[in-house]
Amino acid sequence: MTTPLDRPIRGVLFDLDGTLVDSLADIHAAVAMTLAELGLPVPDAATVRGYIGHGVRTLLERALTGALGHAPDAALTLRAEAVFDPHYAAQNGRTARLYPGVREGLAAFAARGLPMAVVTNKPQRFSEALLARLGVAGRFATVIGGDVAARRKPHADPLLLACARIGVAPAEALMIGDSAIDAAAADAAGTALILVGYGYHHEAPLDPATCIVDRIDAIAALLDGPAPRTGTG
Repeated sequence: MTTPLDRPIRGVLFDLDGTLVDSLADIHAAVAMTLAELGLPVPDAATVRGYIGHGVRTLLERALTGALGHAPDAALTLRAEAVFDPHYAAQNGRTARLYPGVREGLAAFAARGLPMAVVTNKPQRFSEALLARLGVAGRFATVIGGDVAARRKPHADPLLLACARIGVAPAEALMIGDSAIDAAAADAAGTALILVGYGYHHEAPLDPATCIVDRIDAIAALLDGPAPRTGTG
């Protein structure tokens, strides 16, 4: 994996949940209401945390599997999706918050004239609503939700689409995320990568050269200064 400072960076792509926004409580609440409505045991927030990252269907498949003790059939998964949708629409952004340093980091990137995009596996309508509710939607030239590109992360498709929309070559883009999903997508798309040390997914092994930072507002300065520390999280 190449380090982010071995090339010029002309645009920045961000993951959403676990990177820009701590949305676990809202997601857990919607999952809990969904399973309760289906008459199934409700998982705790720590368990749901491990289900986040691959989109709503995978989130619910994992939650149903945990509640049932086996994989759900397709009919139950579709029913769960239909139940989850209005619950999450009501919860989305209710308790979610930007992580410390995010608002300042976005301002720093904007001050450098770098176009920004969100690339997430969360559905488009929920992503746009969440960013608007948190008052940062205007910072992003485009949002690529999990139902926009042909394939979701860890495939390259949504990152490549985001790069095309902001007018930046993938080799000149920086992906900022919190997980091996984001790392794999960046590698597939050919973008640079920085991960945050917080977020939801640090159980998967990463390339030892992966740059990991504690706050997003530290990243803009890294593009101007000496090489950052590296680690595995």
